[in-house]
Amino acid sequence: MLKTPVIHPTIMEVLARSGHFAQVVIADGNLPVGAMNGPNSTTVHLNFRPGLLDALTVLEGILEVCPIQGAIVMEKPAEANAEIHDAYKKMLGDVTWDEMERWAFYDKIRDVNTTLIIQTGEQRRFANLVLTVGVVKMAEESNF
Repeated sequence: MLKTPVIHPTIMEVLARSGHFAQVVIADGNLPVGAMNGPNSTTVHLNFRPGLLDALTVLEGILEVCPIQGAIVMEKPAEANAEIHDAYKKMLGDVTWDEMERWAFYDKIRDVNTTLIIQTGEQRRFANLVLTVGVVKMAEESNF
């Protein structure tokens, strides 16, 4: 019996085999995930209908299961709104944060280090997020 609130069997299985520097992608409802699969990635579709499940809910669950050390989003055009990036930063706290040009971002998703792509029903634009898995720090190792 699992004690974590995240109980999706495929997500838990892939996260369990994802080590340090593995990449987990939280995809919005518009990302063509079928064209984004890399050689080591598993795709999970949680996009039951527009808005369900949203990217922030999925991120909250991922943060309850594994440590994250970095995050990457796609650069948005100057005129576009990407308030969700601010919400991500707030939820993620002190992690490395980066933005990438669109095509480089897509290549990053297809990278061999990507182990999991979770497609959400998120409707906000520029909501795609690449997370880098960190390490579980032991109590006596809190200084690094």
